[in-house]
Amino acid sequence: MSEQAKTKLTSKCQVTIPKAVRDRLGLQPGDEIEFVETLQGYKVVKVIADSPFEKWSGFLEHLRGVDPDELIEEARGR
Repeated sequence: MSEQAKTKLTSKCQVTIPKAVRDRLGLQPGDEIEFVETLQGYKVVKVIADSPFEKWSGFLEHLRGVDPDELIEEARGR
């Protein structure tokens, strides 16, 4: 599905991204976008931030194989 949307550069070379495009890309204030060069021109791509949970990946690795019930009992002080 190909839709076209136009906008103009302001005197400061800024643009307003049309609402239909913002909605289609799921853009919100503060989101980052990239301009990616293609053979046909440029395309606008929303930058997907790394998961905020990524830094915790493997954090509990030392507990692998431990019975969860034992962990709960230990946390409860039993």
